[in-house]
Formats: sequence, structure tokens, C-alpha cells
Amino acid sequence: MQLSAIEWMRKIYTNGFKGQTLSISADFHNLEKAARERMSEKGFAYVAGGAGQEKSMDHNRQALDAVRIVPRMLKDVSKRDLSTSLLGQKLSSPLLLSPIGVLDLAKKNGELDVSRAAAAFKTPMIFSNQASVSMEECAKEMGESPYWFQLYWSKSDELVQSFLQRAENCGCSALVVTLDTTLLGWRPRDLNLGYIPFLQAKGLAQYLTDPVFNRLVTERMEEGPLPSSGKPTLQAILALIRLSSRYPGGSFWQKFRSKKGLYGVRTFIDTYVRTSLNWEDLKRLREYTKLPIILKGILHPDDAKLAVDYGVDGIIVSNHGGRQVDGSIASFEALPDIVQAVKKQIPILMDSGIRSGSDIFKALALGAEAVCIGRPYVYALAIAGEEGVKALIQHLLSELELTMGLCGCKSIGEITSEMIKYK
Repeated sequence: MQLSAIEWMRKIYTNGFKGQTLSISADFHNLEKAARERMSEKGFAYVAGGAGQEKSMDHNRQALDAVRIVPRMLKDVSKRDLSTSLLGQKLSSPLLLSPIGVLDLAKKNGELDVSRAAAAFKTPMIFSNQASVSMEECAKEMGESPYWFQLYWSKSDELVQSFLQRAENCGCSALVVTLDTTLLGWRPRDLNLGYIPFLQAKGLAQYLTDPVFNRLVTERMEEGPLPSSGKPTLQAILALIRLSSRYPGGSFWQKFRSKKGLYGVRTFIDTYVRTSLNWEDLKRLREYTKLPIILKGILHPDDAKLAVDYGVDGIIVSNHGGRQVDGSIASFEALPDIVQAVKKQIPILMDSGIRSGSDIFKALALGAEAVCIGRPYVYALAIAGEEGVKALIQHLLSELELTMGLCGCKSIGEITSEMIKYK
């Protein structure tokens, strides 16, 4: 499926000659603008927004923009190879798709579209803990392409173990534990709209298809009625109707009368994350799964050293796309110190702020072995579904390939820190 950069540009220009222009913009600014026009106000705010004044989002871009690429000349780059290896797997490129929850805010059953697009390029997809489609359904679309599972560590160890067993059973080849969301960040765009999708049972597919979670819901229903939240409003009744229609299993009226959807959402809220999570918990995680464990959210070199000490298999340097701590250090800014601390003992990946092939080049030059993208593929999904995500991946890989070639690199391994300078 993947075309070379030359083939892709030739196709674009040939189509342009015939009056056909790109459905997915080749630059992020126009991509985001087009997605905003397609998505609901609440959906776009949830995806696009960051924590506080969104300074961390700014920092992610500022850090990448502060680095300059230094091309080398007169190198034979007639053949260019984007392939690499990670955790013992051969990958077609150093690009992965970050776990993004609630993709039906962009397109109904959007996870399936993204899974098919990723499979077409053999690009690893990290299934979100907060997906709108279950991991089992997405796995069926991935074919022989690698896919991982992201975990938010619940208060219920039994639920965690159930998720991990399902991930293993459906063929996930690695586990990504997100560390930076033991509390939900202060996100003004969502707060101003009073909106979080989980209260409408959106993004809960992993839970609603899980036998342990459904047992917890039943037990919660047997405990008695939920606390009263005052006199019901028309808006609340309509929300309950939508929730009941969305919640799986049983007839609509049965779910509406029993308020099963409300019990399910309340059970999710009560068990969602564990604020007491600490390094010692990783020892138990090793007992729960045989999958390689990757920690996502590392920004301090001392935490990177601890990750190595505790025997994890990889790190994703990430500030969650600027969604958790306002004023946080940028992921790209944190990368060099973490690379130095880890000393190549385990692979290091990076996300947050990657918007182009040249950004990928810079991250690889500073020592990342692969990068993950998030918002760009959500926007492409909102605009053109599966084909939009395919086009977005092709854009990024084509620009990476051209950047490599124009800098004198014919393979990923030839990208080094000598090719960048800080302004």
C-alpha cells in the first residue's frame, strides 16, 4: 500500500493536473481547520484541547521548532529505506499511532477505520483503553500488522487482569501503561462546555465488553439506588435516553427503567484510575502479563532510570499532548536527557507535538527509536475516514523519506544528532 515519496508526489501532481486536489491537507494547520468544520463543537474541543492555558501544547511545538536540521550533501540516496525494528519486531517505518480515546467523536466506529488504515501501511496501532470499539474487533482488522494495548490502571486489579488477558488473547504484542493520567487534567475547553464523553458511555467499549466490569455493574445495581442528584431536567432525561440506547445488552426499556447505563457510568467513574499507583506496582504487573511493558508519560531522566531498574521494556517520552499539566516541559525537550540516562538499555519512543515528517526526523536524530502521532490522524479520520488516515500516514512517511534523502540518509540508522543544531 505504501508508495515511495516520489510516487506519492507524482500521483498528487498528476491528479492536480486533472483538477483533483487533496482531500487531506499536506500541512497540519489546514488539516486541523478542516477537521474543526467537520466535528461537533464538543467533539473538537475534547480532541484539540489541552490543560490550562495550553502552554504545554505550545511548548511541544516551540521545542521542535527550536531545532534546525543540517543536511549533508553528495551522499548516494538513490535507495531509501524507512524500515526499523522495535521490541524484536520488524516495522515498515518508525511511525506508530498513539492511543486516542473516543474516536467516534470524529467518526462512528472510527477505531475500525483507523485499524484498517494502519494495517494497510503495517503501521502499529496502540488500542486505547478508552476506545469506542473493543480491542477484539479492532484486532480483526489489523491482519498481520502489529498492534499494542494501552492500559489506564484501574482501582480494580481484577479488571486490570481481565483487560490484559483479553489483550494477550486477541494478539496484542505489547502493553503501554499510561502513567500521567491518575488524575484528569484541568481542561478549560471541556469545562466551559460542561462536557466529558464518558458520562454518555462514549469511549467505554473496553469496559462494556468486559465480563469483570459487567459483573461489577451488576453488583453495584444490587447495592441499591444511586444517590439523588436533584429534580431531573429535560436535558437529563434526554441524556438518559441516549445513554440507555447506547448501552449494550437487553431491551431499551429494560435499560431505561433500571438505569443500567447510569450504573455502568458510575462504576466506570468509581474504578477508572488508581491515584495510589507507584513503582512497586510494576512488580505485580509483571505477574499479570507476559507482554513487553512500555511506560508512557516519562519526562524526567530519573524516572527513566527507575524504569530501567524496574525492568520495563520501553519508554514513551510524552506529556500527553499537553493535556495533563499546563506549563509542562515539552516531550522533545525532555528527550535528550532521557536518552542519555537510559544509555540504550531499552528503546525510547516519543509523542506529543509531532506534526510532520521533518519532526519525525528530528526526534530520531535526538535518539528516539520511533515516534507516535495522535491528533493528526484523528483530524484525518474526521475529514475522510479510513482513506483520510491512509493519506495522512502517506504524507508523513513521504516527507520523512524526502527529508532523509535530502539530508544524505538512506536509512533510519543513518539519522544522527550531528544533523541537528539548536538555534
